[in-house]
Amino acid sequence: METPGHLIVDVSRLDPEGETFEGETDGGALEWGATAGLCTPRGGIRYVVEVEQVDQELLVRGQVSHRFQCVCSRCGEDFEVEVSDPQYFADYPVTDATDFVDLTPEMREAIILVLPGYPVCREDCKGLCAHCGANLNREPCTCASATTPTGGPWTGLDLLGKTGPDTE
Repeated sequence: METPGHLIVDVSRLDPEGETFEGETDGGALEWGATAGLCTPRGGIRYVVEVEQVDQELLVRGQVSHRFQCVCSRCGEDFEVEVSDPQYFADYPVTDATDFVDLTPEMREAIILVLPGYPVCREDCKGLCAHCGANLNREPCTCASATTPTGGPWTGLDLLGKTGPDTE
């Protein structure tokens, strides 16, 4: 049984050999909120799961995925990404009194755990120039060589030790 935003299994009607559930919840299943950060959900959680009751446990195995609209943490460009847990597994305690089990909260957690903390539009994204803000994926930056002191990025810290009082 599926209700808006949730995948709910009717335990009393579950085939003793197990059943496959495939579909997509509505977009509210992630309950993302206003402080989503760099990624915004698009659509619902897609799932293909095998559900089986073994003794006093409901075992759920399969794959869950979700599409997101993200902002690249390196260059600031928008991009879409699909995150997936291809080896999703959850278990739920059930008793004779258990009629329904909502699978959605654990699917939501699985999606959040595989979502990158710092999404990038592509692995080789060059990001932005720290000085002028140019997107280095689109255009070369000419200011980088003029602003970087000779000797590399640690030169400024190396000079700190040389400007202090002489202790010898």
